[in-house]
Amino acid sequence: EGDRITDAVVRDLPGWLRPGDRLVLNDTKVIPARLSGWRARQSAQGGTRAQIEVTLLEPRPGGLWAALVKPLKKLREGETVVFSDRLSAVLEGREEGQGLFRFNLAGGDFDAALAEAGAMPLPPYIAAKRPADAQDKEDYQTVWARRSGAVAAPTASLHFDAPLLEALAAMGVAFTHVTLH
Repeated sequence: EGDRITDAVVRDLPGWLRPGDRLVLNDTKVIPARLSGWRARQSAQGGTRAQIEVTLLEPRPGGLWAALVKPLKKLREGETVVFSDRLSAVLEGREEGQGLFRFNLAGGDFDAALAEAGAMPLPPYIAAKRPADAQDKEDYQTVWARRSGAVAAPTASLHFDAPLLEALAAMGVAFTHVTLH
């Protein structure tokens, strides 16, 4: 049987695992890392405004965030991008085609403002079909997500649901949680 190919789906997992087996689950929780904002610029000819799309990638030392920026060429270092009444960020630098931003808020204040202004960073195969909505903040998470910080969900894990986890636990499968943002 070792060389036989079988077609199976996630709900079939109880048939493949045994008591004493262990599943390692990434308990990262996706943050609403997509931000839509604008930057204003004054010149002798008047003011201009440009739409700027920012997708947060990872926090960096010193309170900076690395991010994808569309269009990065329309933004100069030192300029501010406004995302909401509460949330804005200054472009502090560029690195490997990414922008480095310093936000006007930190800690819990940043988290709350991001929750209001941000959208979920849906994968292209979903985003091509529809824009992100409020329900995605719950749906685009694993059922065991606990620790905020990821900018993308571990999508293979989205197929797991509470009844499947309960069935696995009842048959003696153990679980270990790790956090990989």
